[in-house]
Amino acid sequence: QAAGPLREEGRQESGAVYRIYMPAQGAWNGDLVVYAHGYVPPQAPVGIPDDQMSLPGGPSLAEVTTALGYAFAVTSYRTNGLAVPEGVADILDLVQIFQRGHGQPHHVYLAGVSEGGLITALAIERHPEVFAGGLAVCGPVGDFRQQINYIGDVRVVFDYFYPGLLPGSPVNVPPEVINGWAATYRPKVEAALRAKPEVVAQIVTVAHVPVNPGNLDEAVAALENLLWYSVMATNDGVAKLGGQPFDNSDRVYAGSRDDASLNRGVARFRADVAAVHRMQSQYQTSGRLRVPLVLMPRL
Repeated sequence: QAAGPLREEGRQESGAVYRIYMPAQGAWNGDLVVYAHGYVPPQAPVGIPDDQMSLPGGPSLAEVTTALGYAFAVTSYRTNGLAVPEGVADILDLVQIFQRGHGQPHHVYLAGVSEGGLITALAIERHPEVFAGGLAVCGPVGDFRQQINYIGDVRVVFDYFYPGLLPGSPVNVPPEVINGWAATYRPKVEAALRAKPEVVAQIVTVAHVPVNPGNLDEAVAALENLLWYSVMATNDGVAKLGGQPFDNSDRVYAGSRDDASLNRGVARFRADVAAVHRMQSQYQTSGRLRVPLVLMPRL
């Protein structure tokens, strides 16, 4: 809950929900900060993810921002799951909504995390006439296709070492796995991983997961998180990208105890041309900037 009045809450023409917070009367410095939230599972109802709106153990983002004199605005986006071009469009619309209700800000800044970090980078690149600068935290910036392949690699290598534990594949996840992840499949995954620390270390090494392979707790948590994305995001991603985006058809995996057997036995997939084209045209950052953008990796 933010300090200062919630000046406006409403629905955009796209169906997205928005909120605008203003500082106390007379305290607005004339600038606007727009927040691009991170990934929300496609199965969740469209709405602003309040669990992403606060600092860990601290105040809300709106409280911090308005206390510094800035206006603060956030949109749910019109869809959950993969929502990058939709997120950019809804943020641009939100700026216009703010302008109609509160006037033209001196500066508009955009900040986003995770998927919102990519949305931020793309919006800053493509709309410097709107934004004075941005902050992208932990976003898949630079190579969106590589991010897709990274998640897919974790899944295929996991399936190689634990065949059949997770039904489906990196390109097609059964609904019962999605619906039963928390109660059934995540506990199975955790138990299997903890039972074989030596396998966990191999998966982490082969898939280039940026954790210490010797730290079992850290490695298991990272693999569970990546497998969560594989389970929750795969079908939605295929639908929104117009085809299957994962490609390991010519990947040579290395770092296991028997790389030859791994490369012979791991499942292989080739990305659909339509999905590759859509990733390149709508999700790929260029690095060409006309206003400042600060990138922060995961700490």
